[in-house]
Amino acid sequence: MAKFNAKFKNLHINTKFNLLLIVTFILGMILSGVTLSSILYQRAQYEISIQAELLMETMNSLRFYTQDHVNPLLAPKLTQVSKFIPEAIPTYSVREVSQYLSKNSAYKYFKYKDAALNPTNPLDQADSFETQLVNQFKSQTQKAEITGFRTDKKTPRFYTARPFIVKEKRCLQCHSRPEIAPKSLIATYGKRGFGWKLNDIVAAQMVYVPSEEVFRKARQAFINIMVIVTSIFIAVTLLINFLLKKVVILRIRNIATTANAISKGDMSSNFQDDSKDEIGLLAIAFERMRASLLIAMDLINQTQPKP
Repeated sequence: MAKFNAKFKNLHINTKFNLLLIVTFILGMILSGVTLSSILYQRAQYEISIQAELLMETMNSLRFYTQDHVNPLLAPKLTQVSKFIPEAIPTYSVREVSQYLSKNSAYKYFKYKDAALNPTNPLDQADSFETQLVNQFKSQTQKAEITGFRTDKKTPRFYTARPFIVKEKRCLQCHSRPEIAPKSLIATYGKRGFGWKLNDIVAAQMVYVPSEEVFRKARQAFINIMVIVTSIFIAVTLLINFLLKKVVILRIRNIATTANAISKGDMSSNFQDDSKDEIGLLAIAFERMRASLLIAMDLINQTQPKP
């Protein structure tokens, strides 16, 4: 530490200034980088959660529409036909719309699913990850939503899960006991998806939205901002060095050169500085000292006896 202090004291002013400026910049970049990264990450996560929320609410709106308007029209026909009409079931509607949405390349990895432990349609069967969520909702009935990230073979995705609770008695007509369910339902799917009870949690409403692109944009924004800040720092450093050299260092160097010449007996040198700032006042003080020194030398010469 003592060696460093000794070396630092011997450095030129502009070198000392640049070292201090660089250290300050590095510390500032670390602090601002951590803060900026956190803000961008939170912003990206918020944007993803908004997309998931929008998809969830859209699918629930479709569910309610099918349940309130389509099902009443098709339900009477379920007992009159041999082939089941799946369009009468809200879960079927939301699944089909989700599949149509995923056919659009812009929404390829957006997905909605009613992940059930014992579904009527095998397409709604919960996988191992979704089964854990359903069981978590069953054990923690007060929990209304679970969110997080899931990485599968396709791409990292953000998920939002909500408990699917049996709240409508009409749902029990197709899911309580096989003997009261429409025969067309049994003929199409077999004796699956029964045993539901009112207020039971039987599935999890799952929404998946891609997250990689949003985080990629956040990382790119972070890099762009840091590059801009670094470029500004370099430009400001060069400008400050130019002004420091012109306004301070060159003037101090001129004063030092003049003082050195006077110390060697060159009394013709003078301190010339027209500025009224601190360095200008220093030059004026040195010039007065030079004039006083000339007067003192003249007095000494006058008092010395002539040979």
